[in-house]
Amino acid sequence: MDVRQLEYFLAIVDEGGFGRAAAVLYVSQPALSQAVQALERDLGSALFHRIGRRAVLTEAGRALIEPARAAVRSLRTARDRVAAVTELRTGCLDIAAMPSQAVEPLTTMIRAFSSRYPDVSVAIKAAFTARDVVELVRTGAAELGLLATSGPLPEREVTCHPAGRQRFVLVTAPDGPFAGKNAVDCAELAGHRLIVGQRGTGMRAYVDGLRERGIEFGIAAETEHRVSILPLVLAGVGVAVVTESWRDIAERAGARVLSIEPESSLEIALVSRRDELSPAAGEFLAHAIG
Repeated sequence: MDVRQLEYFLAIVDEGGFGRAAAVLYVSQPALSQAVQALERDLGSALFHRIGRRAVLTEAGRALIEPARAAVRSLRTARDRVAAVTELRTGCLDIAAMPSQAVEPLTTMIRAFSSRYPDVSVAIKAAFTARDVVELVRTGAAELGLLATSGPLPEREVTCHPAGRQRFVLVTAPDGPFAGKNAVDCAELAGHRLIVGQRGTGMRAYVDGLRERGIEFGIAAETEHRVSILPLVLAGVGVAVVTESWRDIAERAGARVLSIEPESSLEIALVSRRDELSPAAGEFLAHAIG
């Protein structure tokens, strides 16, 4: 068994098949298949069921995913530690982030890190809920994660590094409701049509909480695509409760952003695995949370 075989195995898992994995890895599909077959012989078990052009993980294949990621990441950590001798001149850092937090504070964090280590690239992985972030970090698919939660920080499976708070705000079209106001009471949302995100997110939990308190409103649109919220608002479909991270983009696009009273906010945190961090992750944390 060698690390290259494990990297090939993980590429098939992540890309959903041999063909797409071969394209991403820039190797021929026969070469990829031979490497996986050699790995299967070494392990004494099939890792995939070949069904036509599809590759479906066997039970043994599913069991290999987490240790394979750990092995590949360990090798990357070893390489990065060598690079650290020359002040992180090379390397890549994987960060899982929820959509709103990928706008801010992640942009500011990456800018501070990249200004010092311009040759270390940052790969941002999409995660829609705090649970998704924790799972990506716990299994090694990402080394760091940025999440927001209205509940307690998830400190049982990962190490949490608090990174501030983000309050909820209301975004409306320029000619939308609440003209002339800079703030609204949450009770004033009664009777309006809201654009909401998927369940499991902090923004959705907030508006669901309003309904539980007897504040009745309509759902104009429910979207898993966070980037569609602002266009829907600007089109006059409805108003949206989002986090403060969207304020600058929303206002530059022409929307109005109002504070919501009483103030309610999400806890923001960077999370990491409990084992030793790579130099890039350690430096990122140092610049992000001081």
